[in-house]
Amino acid sequence: MADNFPELLDTRGLRFAIDDGFSWVVANYGDTLERLLAPLLKLLGAMEAFLQWLPWYVTIAGIALLTYSASRNLRMTGSAIVMLFFIGAVGLWNDAMATVALMLAATVVAVVVGIPLGIVMARSDRLRSIALPLLNIMQTLPIFVYLIPFVMLFGPGKIPAVLATVFFAIPPVIRLTDLGIRQVDGEVVEAIVAFGATPSQKLVRVQIPLALPTIMAGINQTTMMALSMVVIASMIGAGGLGYQVLQGIQRLEVSRGLVAGIAIVFLAVIFDRIAQSYGRRAQKHLEHGE
Repeated sequence: MADNFPELLDTRGLRFAIDDGFSWVVANYGDTLERLLAPLLKLLGAMEAFLQWLPWYVTIAGIALLTYSASRNLRMTGSAIVMLFFIGAVGLWNDAMATVALMLAATVVAVVVGIPLGIVMARSDRLRSIALPLLNIMQTLPIFVYLIPFVMLFGPGKIPAVLATVFFAIPPVIRLTDLGIRQVDGEVVEAIVAFGATPSQKLVRVQIPLALPTIMAGINQTTMMALSMVVIASMIGAGGLGYQVLQGIQRLEVSRGLVAGIAIVFLAVIFDRIAQSYGRRAQKHLEHGE
């Protein structure tokens, strides 16, 4: 048997310091953090309650209209309706709405925070050089690593599930917002500045509209990553379709996990098509305007 690699660095002290630091934060600021994040919990609860209260046929009609308005494609709209009918027919409607609420809440927070961060990155090369390695790390960390600090801070529940999902899903919208603004034609920007536009006018009237297709691609990726987190988040109390998959694992019920997994895939397909269609429409509108 080969010798083990010699342990040259003793990391126990560092690990103990990190754990003690989190324990100190929990003991001294845990209640404060919970109060600060109470609005997020209320937002998630309101979204979940509304989606589960809404009659299923109204929800399907709303998503169908949204799909058609984005794609102008009857086949795509029809497939979305069929997939939603399947989710309801197998008895997973309420779980699906809980999953959609978690995904939407996490996506909204990620977009509200990520787009301004991407704009700031686009304006500072120094900040970008610091932020890109951090975003690379965030995108390559194992998903389970995100759960540990938030469960330590808040315990199992929906708040740590949403926060872990936000941190896992936010890098694409930051990166692509930064990329989209940096790719805006410099001559166009110089022209509007020459006409006396302020920095805020330059951003709102030129840079963001021209970067919108790229930003929409980032929002689409963030939405898909948020949805991919639902199974992992169910382990700390998120519920929804991920909980059904988890139950299938714990009880060795292949059918339960398979059906719930198909429902998650259907939701991903529907929202991916909607986001991609809006992105393509934004691109066509931009090219037509040019």
